[in-house]
Amino acid sequence: MDLELLSRTLSELGEPSYRLRQVWEWTAAGAGSYAEMSNLPRALREALAQAVPFSTLTVEHEAHASDGTIKALMRTADGRPLEAVLMRYRDGRRSLCVSSQSGCPLTCRFCATGQMRFGRNLTAWEILDQALHFRRITEVDHCVFMGMGEPLMNLDSVLEACRRLPDLGITHRRTAVSTVGWIPGIDRLAADPMPLRLALSLHAANPALRSELMPVNDRYPLGDVLAACERFYERKRRMVFVEYVMLGGVNDSVGQARELAAILDPRIYKVNLIPYNPTDVGMQGSTPRAIDAFREELERHGLSATVRLTRGRDIAAACGQLAAGALSSEAAIAVGAGS
Repeated sequence: MDLELLSRTLSELGEPSYRLRQVWEWTAAGAGSYAEMSNLPRALREALAQAVPFSTLTVEHEAHASDGTIKALMRTADGRPLEAVLMRYRDGRRSLCVSSQSGCPLTCRFCATGQMRFGRNLTAWEILDQALHFRRITEVDHCVFMGMGEPLMNLDSVLEACRRLPDLGITHRRTAVSTVGWIPGIDRLAADPMPLRLALSLHAANPALRSELMPVNDRYPLGDVLAACERFYERKRRMVFVEYVMLGGVNDSVGQARELAAILDPRIYKVNLIPYNPTDVGMQGSTPRAIDAFREELERHGLSATVRLTRGRDIAAACGQLAAGALSSEAAIAVGAGS
């Protein structure tokens, strides 16, 4: 919901200022339409339904995975595609993975999103409407900006959306913003008063390999990125998550684990090892044995390391698999089944 448009419309209709709060409270609580807002006059509900679209996004398809994950393909009013994911966990967590851009301009080799055409930054309301779509399905309590796009290239909209997420049940401390190492954004995020988490997509400690996998490393070298992450830690006193996708025969040797351990301070970083979810870019995931050996080597050097539980892999909703154009055919079959 575009709250700026809503505010203007309410003002033009001569409504008192508290109406904006009433509408937002209903929306954030999971209401599906203006018609449900029983403390608003019927004439106002009807007027808003005509003047202010209830969502800035249209849901084209939804795919349901065997593990309870739901992936939604959405489009903006100007036709830009994006995807968002709801992940359900056995411990009761309901976590959202939202997009900050339609496509991504940074072309990481292993990421399906990086292979699609970049569209544009999403507005704060388009980001929020991804979360609101799933809030209408279930209560939610965690959010990660790890969907399409580089969030720190669109930080104004990301921060505006984050300011509203607690109204949906997602506190700032349960919100993580991921980056490939966009240094100006890391410093701005550190200066913001919200206690958001920072996650760094690292994927290789060797500079040449990281540049091969992630061309952004040529613009913002890893050493400079880690210095920015350490400034974030000094300001926030919140550990930084390191995201490391495990690519078979590329970045998963024990020696590469030692290289990674050598550049990370265990007091500042926690490592999430991510089993690679195959896309059509020609790379393979590491074996479970290689992942275990990599994790054990990191732990031997004092780093906290966990292997991320993969969610939604059977509907291409897992890490690195979001590519909006790819959903339409499979999801049309999967809609109504059960990201």
